[in-house]
Amino acid sequence: MPRIVVMARWPAANRCKQRLSHDLSRCAGVLNAGESAMRIQRQLTRHTASVVASMAAARTISATLAIDGLGPSAARRWGEQLGLTHVELQGGGNLGCRMKRQLLLGQRTDRSTLFIGTDLPDLNSNDLQTAITSLQGHDLVLGPAEDGGYWLIGFGRKLLARPRHWPLGGIPWGEANVLEQTKAQAAQNQLTTALIARRNDLDHLADLRPWQG
Repeated sequence: MPRIVVMARWPAANRCKQRLSHDLSRCAGVLNAGESAMRIQRQLTRHTASVVASMAAARTISATLAIDGLGPSAARRWGEQLGLTHVELQGGGNLGCRMKRQLLLGQRTDRSTLFIGTDLPDLNSNDLQTAITSLQGHDLVLGPAEDGGYWLIGFGRKLLARPRHWPLGGIPWGEANVLEQTKAQAAQNQLTTALIARRNDLDHLADLRPWQG
């Protein structure tokens, strides 16, 4: 059974969605922009958890909620509230280090593993199932994002056994060429890579407008 790891940050005012908070304050004149960004992040996280939890309930996947910003006890409580009871802490380091830590924790399960964040308003089980299917014939699967990054990365079973080939080191996280750098590393390591649907993460005010009434 494939494994999906949801990389989530505890939604606290002025500690999440910094770019969106800045846009809400500077461009839209929103008072308490940090609180508004927090509420948006909370809703996005609930949506992500709902999609993943429904797949886990149908025994399509197993789910892990990897949390940043909370201690062990609070993280477990939050996971239970979201319907995701297998909870791990992300730990320190950049995004690549935190994903690598989760891969190492899950290596003993010998199951293909996918990572997603909580920034995708139109996340759906069909896209996730497409990624799972793609991993049956590829080492790596990537879901491109409009900002030049990716909203999903998946590792096949054979790749999990080869940590030196994981394309997670030296990536310029947060910059516009994350996807291309990841693909380049994968090519250097002779990994077969599949791309699935391009989606738009919600990071800026412009990303929010299609979802406003």
